[in-house]
Amino acid sequence: MTAETAYHGEMGEQFAAQATDSAYNAHTERPAMRELAGEVRGLRVLDLGCGAGHLAAEFLERGAGAVTGAEGSASLLAAARERLGDRAALHRHDLEEPLTFLRDGTFDLAVMALVYHHVEARGQLLAEIRRVLRPGGTLLVSTSHPTSDWARRAESHPRGPEGRSAPVRQDPPPAAVPGRQAASPVMPRGRRGATATRPGGRRPRRPRRACPAGRARRHH
Repeated sequence: MTAETAYHGEMGEQFAAQATDSAYNAHTERPAMRELAGEVRGLRVLDLGCGAGHLAAEFLERGAGAVTGAEGSASLLAAARERLGDRAALHRHDLEEPLTFLRDGTFDLAVMALVYHHVEARGQLLAEIRRVLRPGGTLLVSTSHPTSDWARRAESHPRGPEGRSAPVRQDPPPAAVPGRQAASPVMPRGRRGATATRPGGRRPRRPRRACPAGRARRHH
């Protein structure tokens, strides 16, 4: 997600308000990130995609030594500044671009909360995070569940005249061939893609193999 496509204006304001007490952000994702972060007292924290500053505020309340935030949305960054004041260093930055404003080995902990799946230049971003983390530093990442992508894809599916999703086109079943059974997608195919049958639809019996000398055949 570039700075041009980030949540701006009214959309950003709505997202900031929703993230304050939503079940997903406030009561699911942020508690999980807090638990993963563990003790942060005295640590230098980098919050990438800091949004309205909710997680940064929690780190500061838990005694983080310094917090730096980067966000591409002007409206979300304004909400973060209102929430954090001068307690954190906040930058408007496009995460598709290198973190040139940060020095090497600066941070003990880097956090990307629900932003990584929006970034296209992921390899570059990860390399930059490694650069600005001190040796032995930690990166925490949270991302959306794949089902959210499936839901969005379903919403964008073409719909029929009655508002229902249009049926997915399926190829017709193969025509029946005398003496053969149509191939099934869940059944192993024969050499020519079909399973031979005897007239009447019954499969031919396999000839019994001779029992090697010295071995007993087990009967059921």
